[in-house]
Amino acid sequence: MSSVLFFFLSFLCFPFTRSPAFAEKLPPFACDIARHKELASFRFCNASLGVEERVSDLVGRLTLSEKIGFLVNSNENVSRLGIPQYQWWSEALHGVATGGATNFDGVIKGATSFPQVILTAATFNISLFEEIGRVVSTEARAMYIVAQTGLTFWAPNVNIFRDPRWGRGQETPGEDPLLSSRYAVAFVKGLQQMDNGDPNLLKMAACCKHYTAYDLESWRGIERYSFNAVVTRQDMEDTFQPPFKSCVIDGNVASVMCSYNQVNGKPACGDPHLLGGVIRGQWKLNGYIVSDCDSVSVLYSSQNYTKTPEEAVAVAILSGLDLDCGTFVSEHAEAALKQGLIKESDIDKALYNSFATLMRVGFFNGDPRHGPYGKLGPKDVCTPENQDLAREAARQGIVLLKNSEGSLPLSSTAIKTLAVIGPNANASETMLGDYKGVPCNYITPLQGLSALVTTTYQPGCSNVTCNTVQLDEAKKIAASADATVLVMGEDQSIETEGLDRDNLLLPGNQTLLVTEVAKVAKGPVILLIMSGGGFDITFAKNDDKITSILWVGYPGEAGGGAIADIIFGYYNPCGRLPITWYPQSFVDKVPMTIMNMRPDLLRGYPGRSYRFYTGETVYPFGYGLSYSKFSYQLLKAPKLVSIPLEDNHACRLSECISIDATEQNCQNLAFDIHIKVQNTGMSGSHTILLFSTPPSVHNSPKKQLLGFEKVFLNGETGALVRFKVDACRDLSVTDEVGERKIALGKHELHVGSLKHSLVVSI
Repeated sequence: MSSVLFFFLSFLCFPFTRSPAFAEKLPPFACDIARHKELASFRFCNASLGVEERVSDLVGRLTLSEKIGFLVNSNENVSRLGIPQYQWWSEALHGVATGGATNFDGVIKGATSFPQVILTAATFNISLFEEIGRVVSTEARAMYIVAQTGLTFWAPNVNIFRDPRWGRGQETPGEDPLLSSRYAVAFVKGLQQMDNGDPNLLKMAACCKHYTAYDLESWRGIERYSFNAVVTRQDMEDTFQPPFKSCVIDGNVASVMCSYNQVNGKPACGDPHLLGGVIRGQWKLNGYIVSDCDSVSVLYSSQNYTKTPEEAVAVAILSGLDLDCGTFVSEHAEAALKQGLIKESDIDKALYNSFATLMRVGFFNGDPRHGPYGKLGPKDVCTPENQDLAREAARQGIVLLKNSEGSLPLSSTAIKTLAVIGPNANASETMLGDYKGVPCNYITPLQGLSALVTTTYQPGCSNVTCNTVQLDEAKKIAASADATVLVMGEDQSIETEGLDRDNLLLPGNQTLLVTEVAKVAKGPVILLIMSGGGFDITFAKNDDKITSILWVGYPGEAGGGAIADIIFGYYNPCGRLPITWYPQSFVDKVPMTIMNMRPDLLRGYPGRSYRFYTGETVYPFGYGLSYSKFSYQLLKAPKLVSIPLEDNHACRLSECISIDATEQNCQNLAFDIHIKVQNTGMSGSHTILLFSTPPSVHNSPKKQLLGFEKVFLNGETGALVRFKVDACRDLSVTDEVGERKIALGKHELHVGSLKHSLVVSI
């Protein structure tokens, strides 16, 4: 989102302001027939009618000027029809966030701030993804009742975390298309699904963004506003598109946001194939398509894609855009109409998609206090249960990367003094990451640890850039303490929207601080990395004095409590990395601008993500230790899957490496895999990751995730974990032209060190 527009919109009062204590001061709600009987004559106010009939009636009553006003996110009121102002822009990435329609200046002063998405993704827990969405939507509905937010929220971000330097990777579920898709569907369902299960209505309207192949902010003079992402059809279909496709088809999301960048020479918000053809045509979006803020303006001013502003408006609307975040379309749509570049019917079509969403979410149903969530209010925000869920999400996501014998967990009785050191040791707002709101409260790492043992504290650096370091003070407390916790990493001054990293090393003198403190520390040294992206911390991985390493992401409002729970053994760590941690040599050689996922060894290009990357890693995707040991035993899996073909199929006459993954070929081809998981240590949760290595055809991935399950096991107990594998969905690959193919030959399935060969034949 444009920072200028973000700043401007943050001060708008939409959808409106009011005091809930005085009913006579309430401003009008759309179709508030109880207070304005004359509105009963409008069919669009009749909630018993179908959405299509209501929208048609509403659009038919608007003047051209009014219609154009509804093409942008900040809608003025239409008093003659009883329609108040409305601001489409609200944020709920990991909790109701500040900006747009949302403020915390009323009776509700804060909302539950969950861990940043990248850490929640590390839980690999689908039910948790959905439960967080449900809590966020409940708090959002409660805030809407008291006029502190809207009904349309532009979350989640489901872009693939392609490059470790990307400043917004923290907002995403990581680098894997399957994990990102599962997260997207679960979170959207949590946000949108009504408690009564009515599929035609929305609790709130979610939006999957930023469509598509968007993963660069500002890198060495290349800006997101003008970047042309050159993407192969193969990479598009098997990496960048799956989360969005799942959002629309499986999640039934109410909106998709198109991105700033170009894709293969066409603006993402001005490509009729990507918008009208794919989102609306192939995937059948039931909702509206919105631009990232100022994107329509950008395709004219920054990309020079059109010669005039009017042409830019026409390109966007005719491509399938319904709503412009910004003012550009409203400023130039009438001129585009007069020049014959668009027709009024094109505007009507866009309005239908937008208004239909507002109908489904209840905006045109009068006073929300009389609706299905009318009893919600301040009491339903920041509840103890919601805050406990935020802490639990952080505990499940934190990843144990290293743990030498005798290090973690620490004993709260044996440890008399704990040195807590580092620029993020007493971090509060940093724990939230970007797109944050006002949290219910904070538990910093220092506060969480101090609640359990006596602590001494030194920041070591004045901030995360760590240009100067106070070594003597830090070394002094580490030398006398029974154990030392170093909390390092970064914050939004280093990685955020509009700002990519340039390297993967700890900022400034942080490495020096860690190394020198570890040399003199009396007891175990635990290094915590607070960040969205990964780091090359090979120095710490190989340093015997650094006995444990934890990645804590941006752990949300209760992050300090979750960190203390894990360090002192009240919680058994179970997070797994949702991204590859690359060495610095990767970014030294690979420009951010190369979109290719697959390696090109002749050119020295190593590829990207665990699915294709051929180089060394610091820590691989899916890595994560526990205080327990888990073993696997394969109980059930087929050795052969036979694909039925018609008698005259070409592959019966000649040898084929793959066949089309068509519905006809895929019937009755699902099978079960049963794995027994045994816990030989302390009680805790465990994530089972099922991978497949397909045959080497069509530049297929060297490894890909087929499924994952989260189980809780008491100490010295086991459980049966079942995976349902669909041959066409799970054993297929994308060919060079973007078509799904069932790869024939040997597929190797693996869970941890357990491997099983399966042959797919015809």
